[in-house]
Amino acid sequence: MANFLPVDEQLDLLQKGAAEIIRVSDLRERLEKSRQSGVPLRVKAGFDPTAPDLHLGHTVLMRKLKHFQDLGHQVIFLVGDFTSLIGDPTGRSVTRKPLTREQIDENAKSYTDQVFRILDREKTEVRFNSEWLDKLGFEGIIRLAAKFTVSQMLERDEFHKRFQEEKPISLHEMLYPLMQGYDSVALKSDVELGGTDQKFNLLAGRELQRDSGQPPQIVLMTPIIEGLDGVQKMSKSLNNAIGIHEPPQEMFGKLMSINDELMWRYWTLLTDLRQSEIDQMQADVASGALHPMEAKKRLARTIVSGFYPDEAAKEAQENWTRIHQERDLSAVHDEVRVDWVQVAVVDAVALERLKGDSALPFPVSVAKLLVALGISESRTAAERQVAAGVQIDGVARKDRTIEVSGRPAKVTVKVGKKAKTAVIE
Repeated sequence: MANFLPVDEQLDLLQKGAAEIIRVSDLRERLEKSRQSGVPLRVKAGFDPTAPDLHLGHTVLMRKLKHFQDLGHQVIFLVGDFTSLIGDPTGRSVTRKPLTREQIDENAKSYTDQVFRILDREKTEVRFNSEWLDKLGFEGIIRLAAKFTVSQMLERDEFHKRFQEEKPISLHEMLYPLMQGYDSVALKSDVELGGTDQKFNLLAGRELQRDSGQPPQIVLMTPIIEGLDGVQKMSKSLNNAIGIHEPPQEMFGKLMSINDELMWRYWTLLTDLRQSEIDQMQADVASGALHPMEAKKRLARTIVSGFYPDEAAKEAQENWTRIHQERDLSAVHDEVRVDWVQVAVVDAVALERLKGDSALPFPVSVAKLLVALGISESRTAAERQVAAGVQIDGVARKDRTIEVSGRPAKVTVKVGKKAKTAVIE
């Protein structure tokens, strides 16, 4: 029999960062019953393996799962290998392109490998919804579909908008919330976690559980976290994401680039600190007792330490301080190998001569170098950055070309808060 903290102490952690809970009174009641009986709550969150790599935006739900786990409850990491065949229509204006079973299996393995950087592998129940959805059969699907009407489905924002705009809605997409809801029935979940954009699906679970004679699950929704720009949701396609697989120094540097307002949101959604501790830190910054830069360093160190040993996080912080505050570019460890032909500015005759003698010096386009290093997204953007001035080996310059002495050669470039070393081969 498990021993649980008083309900108010549990809620202090569980309500942190929650956008909406349906309903808080039910969650309190369920926690109290769990505490009295010593039986942990069954808490599920589903993840469709639609891409191989996770970023910090994906970890908001995982972090909340961890909070339940830390409090002694049974968490279920549900891999939607079956629902991935449909593709979640949430936030989509068009039908998703279906994945192959091979893609799903490969992504699922990547997901389960990455999630245990947050959750305790020994205490986590990992399930795949193909276990029960594969067995449901056509009769089962018909009986399930009979629980909802077409008009109910068209109340969903994505479907309603597409219907009004006369865009196609595939019938199989309407099955998605039914499948997700049936997951809750199969797992007998007490609580389901999801983003605010998942509300329709989460409520479908409550309806199907009620219809099956089970107590309807509590729904806890987390907000959609903004990316590095502080405006749009974190997304790899928008180039504003921080991957949980990124090297410690790169992760630390990206976190240090966010604005102060977003910093507090990250503290709430991406760490295990209780809200009362975060509020005190924010009050210390407001009073001048704590500098915002120091609070941001603590945030970056805390998040990086969640995915790497603390020693690696400490080294990333020290390197960032030397590069960006002490202007010591010798601390740059982020090296990128660059093909010299990509960045060289030479004519055909010189090109042939250089191919034959790697020791010869040659001119390099700084703009091409910025693109090759991933500091600039395009040649046009790189040209603007060069005109504004960049640091090359610690010296501020506006030259469009620089001379490099032979191959391989190392050149350290810094633009704003981004610093990388090119190994030109």
